[in-house]
Amino acid sequence: MSAGAPDAGALLARAGAEHRAGRLGAARRLIDEALAAAPRFGEAWCALGTVHADEGRFAEAVAALDVALDCGVGRPHEAHLQRAVWFADHLRRDDDARAALEAALALKPDYLPALMNLGNLHEQRGDRDAALACYARALDEPRFAAVPESALRQVALARTAVMRPPASIDDALVARLRAAIDATPPDALERVHLQFALGQGLDRLGAVDAAFDAFARGNRTLLRREGRRYDPRREAAAVDALIAAFPPAAAASSDDDRPDVDRDARPAPVFICGMFRSGSTLLEQVLAGHPEVVAGGEIDWLPRLAFERLAPFPARAIGLSRDEAARLGAEYRAHVAALFPASLDARVLTDKRPDNHLLVGLIKRLFPRAKVLHTVRHPMDNGLSVYMQHMNLEVTPYANDLGDIGHYYGQYRRLMAHWDACFPGDLHVVPYESLVHDAEATVRGVLAFLGLAWDARCLAFHERRNTVKTASYWQVRRPLYGDAAGRWRRYRAHLASLEAALRAAGVDVPDAD
Repeated sequence: MSAGAPDAGALLARAGAEHRAGRLGAARRLIDEALAAAPRFGEAWCALGTVHADEGRFAEAVAALDVALDCGVGRPHEAHLQRAVWFADHLRRDDDARAALEAALALKPDYLPALMNLGNLHEQRGDRDAALACYARALDEPRFAAVPESALRQVALARTAVMRPPASIDDALVARLRAAIDATPPDALERVHLQFALGQGLDRLGAVDAAFDAFARGNRTLLRREGRRYDPRREAAAVDALIAAFPPAAAASSDDDRPDVDRDARPAPVFICGMFRSGSTLLEQVLAGHPEVVAGGEIDWLPRLAFERLAPFPARAIGLSRDEAARLGAEYRAHVAALFPASLDARVLTDKRPDNHLLVGLIKRLFPRAKVLHTVRHPMDNGLSVYMQHMNLEVTPYANDLGDIGHYYGQYRRLMAHWDACFPGDLHVVPYESLVHDAEATVRGVLAFLGLAWDARCLAFHERRNTVKTASYWQVRRPLYGDAAGRWRRYRAHLASLEAALRAAGVDVPDAD
């Protein structure tokens, strides 16, 4: 290292403290000083990459790690893994992600996190055999049994069970899952993966009580690990704030004050929202079969705008001028064009995030002509499906308690009713049950709403081998099926708290009586 390295090291330590305190600009300036003193300081380049990533600048983040690797940074396999995560999750460059994971494994063949990420990438791309092969290596090769990350082998077992579920209650896989759960520390995250995998396998076999018990145990483990994160009063207040920030009168008065960037621009952004587990991924996959539609998946640009650059949101968004809205709209378009170059030749690009329902007011401020597709599902089925899925509590803090799920569902429906009043004609409801039971008529209605002609390829969505980065990636690899519609009736004996919370929130529960 150069003679300036000691000074550079001290600067990097200070940058780390600033970064941990959330002062990204100060951290970046200190890293720049460190690199000015020691341009080949690989650890500083890694730190710069992390700061860029936290700023949402993932291309720059990858470039910084490329320099770090060129500088001979220590533990290069970890740098390759981080590059892979950014390539896959934020830059939509799956081939580059795979190459980075393979590079990490070439450097350190027993690097289990890279192997598990490679299996997950194969799952997202619909390559079942390749994913299972990765997980089989994790489980069967002795080299992985003694590595520090060996607990990930339990996740490999859970993923294997999800993709190749038990054929009967007596299947050896059921016993293996139970034994692995018993052998895992009570609050370990691996235990959660195993419990949900067991629940899914038992559900497929019709073992309702045992399946629900597995899901309940998984959710209780999450509660012990994370603590109860959901605050009903805070959630209701947040919805009140959104309704106050975007009143119907303001939406109507600004209807003709539309930024020029929203006029005749291609592709037209279409925003898909709804409750998690309401069919939003399925709807996007169906639409992606249309030759004039590009599926954008879960694009994180709008949430970053709202909750970082426009913080505190929604108060900061109230004062957005017409010019600011036009500038931000153009910035969004440039972002998605860089992620999806093929979209420039399409008529529609879908931005599918269930939690887009929080941002409809902001979306219509930036793109007054934007269309919104709202997926809905029977509230009991929807709530049960959330409870049966291992959800990210950072995004869905309500997901591990049936009463909290019911309360959140009520708040979400209250907000969507407000958006319907604000933007009549611009929101189209797509019921999950209609989509799976009367697909062609439902899809024809959606395409007509978007101004697109019918195309039968929409119904062959399960044959596509695109990347799907949500918990539904195996469900949407199958033809349309209605197995999950009405599933709540089988579980009703376990769902009293969900039903009570929905009713308390003013939500109608069809066919419950």
